[in-house]
Amino acid sequence: MTRICIIQQPPHLLDLDAGTEAAVGHIAEAAARGADLAVFPETWLGGYPGWVFGLAGWNDAEARHWFQRLTMASATADGDHMRALRQAAATHGINVVIGFNERSRPHSATLYNSAATISSDGDLLGVHRKLLPTHTERLVWTPGDAHGLRAYDTSAGRVGSLVCWEHWHPIARHALHHSDEQIHVALWPDMPEAHRLASRSYAFEGRCFVVSAATWLPVTAVPEELREAYACGVGTDADSEAFFPGGSGIVGPDGEWRTEPVLGPAMVLADIDLADTVAYKHDLDVTGHYDRPDLLQWSVQEARIR
Repeated sequence: MTRICIIQQPPHLLDLDAGTEAAVGHIAEAAARGADLAVFPETWLGGYPGWVFGLAGWNDAEARHWFQRLTMASATADGDHMRALRQAAATHGINVVIGFNERSRPHSATLYNSAATISSDGDLLGVHRKLLPTHTERLVWTPGDAHGLRAYDTSAGRVGSLVCWEHWHPIARHALHHSDEQIHVALWPDMPEAHRLASRSYAFEGRCFVVSAATWLPVTAVPEELREAYACGVGTDADSEAFFPGGSGIVGPDGEWRTEPVLGPAMVLADIDLADTVAYKHDLDVTGHYDRPDLLQWSVQEARIR
């Protein structure tokens, strides 16, 4: 059996040092609970820039201010903050997938919406960058590439990931299915019904487990001077308890919840049997006996763009 733990705890918005310290603690707690894989939601490290949907005007001084803050609170894939997470994974012998705002170089202003996969030995196996930011997310994030569009061998199984609305890119899904993904990490900021449906559909289509990770973001975790813009951006009242209520869960290869979506702060756990990813391919294997490569062809450009 393989144990999964989703970290549905408040991120430290725009505070990279505090976020890294908290992530290290959560990794240790997940390992103490017997988890083989710890998963953090979309851009948990650095925080999701929900304000972009309400600050999309031209030459907006407030938008520039928060972009600058976000950039300064974004980690590079080979920097000290990621090394701290890798050390935590190695120390506790646990695999980690974490969503983070990735700064392409230490002094660059180019950001990606990324997911890092770290092995239980502390190796950075790969970084997947969201292929296309959604709507006004493009004001802060650059379109990614397919370099990390694959499953990685880990001691928990073959693990791949997609970020948010990438789950409606059919060929991106197919590329991951084709890499014999056993555990798919679906990173989201929130979990409305459409995101739940996408997670379940992905699991059924790929005959894999889907770890659907959403954020618990209480209003108090957002800087007070940013709350009005954040509320406008995500469409939540500023006096609500949380901007994002969580909703993480784990789906089996049959498309059914193994752990129902959980709201509020939580460590969401599930024990899974990877053999189920083979058993359920008896009747549906979209990259095996249910594929028609003689009729339908596709390709992926895997080179890193920057």
